[in-house]
Amino acid sequence: MQVTKSGSVRVDLVGGTLDIEPINLILENVITLNVATSLKANVELIKTDFDGVEILSKDYDKRYSWSSNELTRHNVLFTDMFKEMSFVLQILQLFNINTHLKINLSSGAPAGSGLGGSSAMGVTLYKALCEFTGRDFNVSTAVQRVKGVESRILNQGVAGFQDYYPALTGGILGIVGREGYIEVEQLYQTELKSYLEKHLSLIYSGQSRASGINNWEVYKGFFDKNPKVIAGLKKIAAVSHETYQAIKAKNYAEVIKLIAAEGSAREELFPTISTDKIKDFVSSVKKDSGVFGTKMCGAGGGGCFLLVHDGQSQDIITKKAAEFGMQVLPFEIEMPL
Repeated sequence: MQVTKSGSVRVDLVGGTLDIEPINLILENVITLNVATSLKANVELIKTDFDGVEILSKDYDKRYSWSSNELTRHNVLFTDMFKEMSFVLQILQLFNINTHLKINLSSGAPAGSGLGGSSAMGVTLYKALCEFTGRDFNVSTAVQRVKGVESRILNQGVAGFQDYYPALTGGILGIVGREGYIEVEQLYQTELKSYLEKHLSLIYSGQSRASGINNWEVYKGFFDKNPKVIAGLKKIAAVSHETYQAIKAKNYAEVIKLIAAEGSAREELFPTISTDKIKDFVSSVKKDSGVFGTKMCGAGGGGCFLLVHDGQSQDIITKKAAEFGMQVLPFEIEMPL
């Protein structure tokens, strides 16, 4: 038996960090907008005769193998025996699987890129395991269970929910956390897709980051009543709501201006969201192009970021990125599934 699945990693446009509970229930007009990209997490499950689990990871360029005796619930959930593969093995525990399985994996995004590659891979694996075991698949259940596993792995407070949906739904999403459930609105329009792809460039800085640390500091600051944090999140919420309204009105020129504005607000909130290398690159590329804004992906500190520009600057951006040892990644938005 063999099952193969793929799922998009996301680029967050506006409203990241607002997807962390219960911040999303406390602030007004909270919405997170993101897109499913052509960068894909890939999972292949193969039934084997081996009494254990084998994993071939493209991201780590390594092969792992453990016997079923090693893969007890205690070892998988409560020890650090399995290092970088703990997330994968804990998802297998949701299905009580510890034998006769080979898994081929890739996250679809550079490590520490801020594109939610591990989350996309996690829900894609969950979906593949549902088919592999004959279980019914439900998007909401998949998100809640995989988010719970990832929160335990990260051990840095509550994980947000936005990263999981693009892998399962595709398209351009407006995501709102309600009391006890997540509301997902599909906003995909061919004209919007084309406009965003023309005016946004996705850059990988080559510097990895740990978004959970930044998110935890903001989360803690919010509930410690830090006025700067509260004001910053309110500003991000206001800009995100305006962006949603601009999308609904098909005012796409305003949408990209607001993405840049959200990026500026986020840099005020997260002092370390951008690195010196990224700042130097942005300053340099602005001199020679129509770039007028930046938006860090995820909670930043490196990883990937968006350049917001006039739609005519792609060649200059590509050349300048290479000079700084950075890489322009494909920015293509996937259709809804």
